[in-house]
Amino acid sequence: MLVQSHLHGAFLTRYCTDLVGEDGRLAALSLRVRRFAVAGEELTVAGLVTAVTALGGARAAAELDLTETRGSDGQTCVTGTARIEVPLTWIAVEGTTTPPPTPGESSR
Repeated sequence: MLVQSHLHGAFLTRYCTDLVGEDGRLAALSLRVRRFAVAGEELTVAGLVTAVTALGGARAAAELDLTETRGSDGQTCVTGTARIEVPLTWIAVEGTTTPPPTPGESSR
């Protein structure tokens, strides 16, 4: 039984929404299924921030490159991109020593 494309999309969506928590939002997501996975296969989703833009209202947008990797052989099953929006206080500024809150935790 193969993992359906919609389920791959759900995994990437869940990764992003878990990352931003209640204070952020997933603004855009696109993905490309490159290889199959079978039911029961361990899949790992990872993201890399490629750009950050300050928005109005003390918010920031981050662009992410996403990958979903198959555990059995390390092959990339899915690649994608996402745009998330988070409180500006989450964005680390070069030269500062105080890290932003852990993604998923409320900044209130």
